[in-house]
Amino acid sequence: MLNLVHLKVLAAVARHGSVTEAARELHYSQPSVSHYLSRLEAATGVKLVQRVGRGIRLTPEGQLLAGRATEIVGRVDAATNELAAQVGLRTGRVRLAANASPLSTIVPKAAASLDQAHPGLELILIDRHPVEALQMLRQGEIDVALIFRYAGAPAEEEDEGFRLVHIGDDPVYLVSRRPDDNIANHRHSAWIGGCERCQNELINLCRQKGFTPRIASLSDDMVVVQALVAVGKGVTTLPGLALQAHRRPDVHTTEITGFTRRLYAVTYGDPPDPPATLALIQALQDAAR
Repeated sequence: MLNLVHLKVLAAVARHGSVTEAARELHYSQPSVSHYLSRLEAATGVKLVQRVGRGIRLTPEGQLLAGRATEIVGRVDAATNELAAQVGLRTGRVRLAANASPLSTIVPKAAASLDQAHPGLELILIDRHPVEALQMLRQGEIDVALIFRYAGAPAEEEDEGFRLVHIGDDPVYLVSRRPDDNIANHRHSAWIGGCERCQNELINLCRQKGFTPRIASLSDDMVVVQALVAVGKGVTTLPGLALQAHRRPDVHTTEITGFTRRLYAVTYGDPPDPPATLALIQALQDAAR
């Protein structure tokens, strides 16, 4: 019979690709981790782990079970937190993943207000791109994903279990070396692109202005991007939250009218959300105002 401890061990081994690292994370001995894996293989009747040189790797069956194990362990952890939340948010935790710009602006404000209102509640913060954050949410590794979508963009196909709460809107700015309020003036300029989603939106925006941008550099880092602009290596766009977090004095910014990012707090599964999750979402909305 499958055992939660055995599943937790398999999930840790899959996460690290190492018995040693899994043992360190779980505070078990290496022989104990190996023993649990053997017991799990005996219970399932299939080979889950195979040795490769001095290391190990999961078999296809092991990968399948590890994916489910991660989700199951995450759900059990979430249930434990929900029970703790029912006693008035005096204890428990809530886990949030977001990318750098909200994580350095909105989220700290929300964290401060949450600490004041519920000092016994532990808030765990993780820096992740929205796509990765949604994957973690689906697997039960976090409770809330703070993501963005561009206004007017086609709706993306996502798991029907995701539920979105609008947190606020974030304007987007043209960032250039000299004052300029017209993107079309940069049809022959080099451009600095970011993540795949942002880059696609940049291309769509420029095409609306009659040209396809020549993307010469790639970076998601707001500090790096502005440094490149400052020395003439290109122009780019950045959201307002990124400029709140870091703004070089030697670059110029102009808001792009009608081109904004919408911020959403995403939860997963059937409603209602646990009190700790609702408290965090409310704090995020208040901070965004």
